[in-house]
Amino acid sequence: MAEKQFRTTIGGQALIEGILMRGPEKQCIVVRGPEGLVIKEEELKLIKDKYPILGLPLIRGSVTFLDSMFKGVKALMFSADYFPEEDEAAEPSKFEKWLDQKLGNEKMEKVVITFSVVLAVCFSIGLFMLLPTFLASFVEKVTDSVLARNLVDAILRIAIFMTYMIAVSRMKDIRRTFSYHGAEHKTIFCYEKGLELTVDNVRVQSKHHPRCGTSFLLVVIIVAILVNTVIFALFPVDNVFLRMLIQLLLLPLVVGITYEFNRYVGGHDNPVTNFLAKPGLWMQNFTTFEPDDSMMEVAIEALKRVIPAEKGKDQW
Repeated sequence: MAEKQFRTTIGGQALIEGILMRGPEKQCIVVRGPEGLVIKEEELKLIKDKYPILGLPLIRGSVTFLDSMFKGVKALMFSADYFPEEDEAAEPSKFEKWLDQKLGNEKMEKVVITFSVVLAVCFSIGLFMLLPTFLASFVEKVTDSVLARNLVDAILRIAIFMTYMIAVSRMKDIRRTFSYHGAEHKTIFCYEKGLELTVDNVRVQSKHHPRCGTSFLLVVIIVAILVNTVIFALFPVDNVFLRMLIQLLLLPLVVGITYEFNRYVGGHDNPVTNFLAKPGLWMQNFTTFEPDDSMMEVAIEALKRVIPAEKGKDQW
């Protein structure tokens, strides 16, 4: 019999043939490797526990985002180890050998992960924020209207973001990963409804979840548009490169606002919050697909291992 539905803080991430689930106390990676399920559990160590100031509203958004990216990239690398490319069997390069000698495996892994996170953040900022601003600056050759420039900037941001997401979702390997994303959502829904975690119960759940981390990216774009529109309407800046610099300086504030917005919407169930959640749910049409039974089995195994022993400790 199902218990009363609640909202959990447990969240996850799709990996290569696997899923990462993160609970309030630990996280678990489950990968379906060539020889069966591979499971890796870790106790969670949050930086805000060591530095409480980093857990304050608006500040915690950027900290949580970077921490999630770091752990996510590390989990992706772990899952990728079980599905190496054919050319990866070749002898390591001299540079790789030098890094291994100087840093060791553990330190080299941290360097690679940090570089990957920095590269991913720079790519996202450049493609979805700075490029639209640069392209929108050409509107000034036609009109001096700040409103027109901001409007073109906003349209370009959304258009580039949506084009990128749609194009990525059509890639065969990525589509399979997005199916694991759907399995993650369905399993969390099943758990929140108090149903037994079985494939049959998980299968009938929705693949669109209102507290999806992927929706966070769309909301960041929207919040950035609103913040930049207000700032540049009040304090017009003609130089496009100065505008781009100001946007970079405002980014922690944008991420902080987005995090608090998602946190509030995710924790409340009323007509207003349900309406505000719709753009993120719509976005999931491109980032979540229906999983098969084997994917749901992986998600169930990962979720079971991060449910806290103390009931209610993961209450949203």
